[in-house]
Amino acid sequence: MTMTDVMGLLGGLALFLYGMQMMSEGLEAAAGNKMKQILERLTANRFLGVLVGAAITAVIQSSSATTVMVVGFVNSGMMTLSQAVWIIMGANIGTTITGQLIALDVGAIAPLIAFIGVAAVVFLKNEKLHHIGNILAGLGVLFIGMDMMGAAMKPLADSKSFISLLTKFENPLLGILAGLIFTAIIQSSSASVGILQALAGSGVIGLNSAAFVLFGQNIGTCVTALLASIGTNTNAKRATIIHISFNVIGTILFTTICITTPLISFMEGLTPGNAPAQIANLHTIFNVVTTLVLIPFGLLLTKLATLILPDKKKEDEDDSRMVLHNIKNVSGDKLGVSAISMDGTKKEIIRMLKMARENVKGALDVFGTKGTHTLEEVEKKEDYIDYLNKEISKYITKALTHESTKKGSQTFNSYFSITSNVERIGDHAVNIAGYSTMIKEKQIIFSDTAVAEIDQIQQICDQMFKVLLEDSDDMIKKHAVVAAMEQKIDDMTKDFRNNMYQRIRMGKCSDEGSILFSEMLTDFERIGDHALNISDEMMKIAMVS
Repeated sequence: MTMTDVMGLLGGLALFLYGMQMMSEGLEAAAGNKMKQILERLTANRFLGVLVGAAITAVIQSSSATTVMVVGFVNSGMMTLSQAVWIIMGANIGTTITGQLIALDVGAIAPLIAFIGVAAVVFLKNEKLHHIGNILAGLGVLFIGMDMMGAAMKPLADSKSFISLLTKFENPLLGILAGLIFTAIIQSSSASVGILQALAGSGVIGLNSAAFVLFGQNIGTCVTALLASIGTNTNAKRATIIHISFNVIGTILFTTICITTPLISFMEGLTPGNAPAQIANLHTIFNVVTTLVLIPFGLLLTKLATLILPDKKKEDEDDSRMVLHNIKNVSGDKLGVSAISMDGTKKEIIRMLKMARENVKGALDVFGTKGTHTLEEVEKKEDYIDYLNKEISKYITKALTHESTKKGSQTFNSYFSITSNVERIGDHAVNIAGYSTMIKEKQIIFSDTAVAEIDQIQQICDQMFKVLLEDSDDMIKKHAVVAAMEQKIDDMTKDFRNNMYQRIRMGKCSDEGSILFSEMLTDFERIGDHALNISDEMMKIAMVS
């Protein structure tokens, strides 16, 4: 094998992996932010879940990418472990499509597929067609790379030392170990199976050796998901354990079958003289049969994963410790990253809005000196709200750099505006609570009428928060309700100021008291304005969804 052949092999592998990445990015752009809805609707049924996993993997030609996506979804709380097990099973079936396409010699039309994809990207203006074009271009590049690898490995058929090395893989343990290590290194079972098919097609290795290498490749593909699970929560790590368990069980099952039955001879007889097809068929049977065997025991796999990795003893969570509960650091090149980022950001903003609502209530409590809240508590929670605003804004900025769709960009832009408005609501809550200090220092006493008016306007504000936090599909109606409440706050502010002027003229209100009362009305009016701004941004998100 000359240096030219080595360069051809490496170049072909590079094109294969790059084509796979292009397809993954195309699918992410086309359906990434809708991935959660798709999976929620279809993974409730185990058979549909398997089909979804198979379909996604067939499109992007990578079970590793699908499994990494699932690990991310479980980590973010978007998917349960019991839902993940079906997707993982389906992903193992979907990855066999690559081998079947190689066996059918789809590479012969790979340049045409690549041309159609690139033409769609370059000449068509429709955004969705661009994403489909990326998928097609990636598929074409993938098979062009596969052909390059096959051509580069043909000289190995004449290398007696290399052939002698491969015959040692007839030993099941050596074959499995070789397939596992090689796949773990390049982190793509599709690519490693493709290389195995290219070797077999060149007459370098027979099915009696390739079979065990193939089984090891199925285990090796788990390494990518294993690496992706580092730093994730316990359930995400369990999803990786399920993936490993599936392939280890399948390898044990089929290794036993191959040793004790004439399965390899049978597979050779199905497509005599076509070694790539023999490998592709065995790969498909391995994953389909393993899935059929394990489907009834899917929930037992989740229990096994829980047994291997039990829950850690949780210490009582201290809300005073400033942390992000729902936002996870995810790499921008993973499938489903858009859905994970959006879902986590939305949950964190909702938590931030709930805290702002609580602080407005607490601020009025401090003002009224009821004793259940203190100014220090309100200020401490405001510090937390400020922290969330800063961290969420930083996360959104990073997420926007990876967002490839107009809808996704608009959603993140709206989230950015919402978090800023929530932070401003928190500032006004602190203002209201802070007036208690002036009341004590100057011994200001508010009339029962003034206290009742402040209580009325605060109740309307709290109702606005309640509406904003409701999960409603009718955003038009929801926005109209918020807008009506905001207008009511404006009207009440005007009326209550007029009432205050009447009390001043009647000598029932001190100068300091009137100034303080007016400032509080202004704070509540601003809270209403920011609540309406939040509703406006929610409308924008709904309009592009």
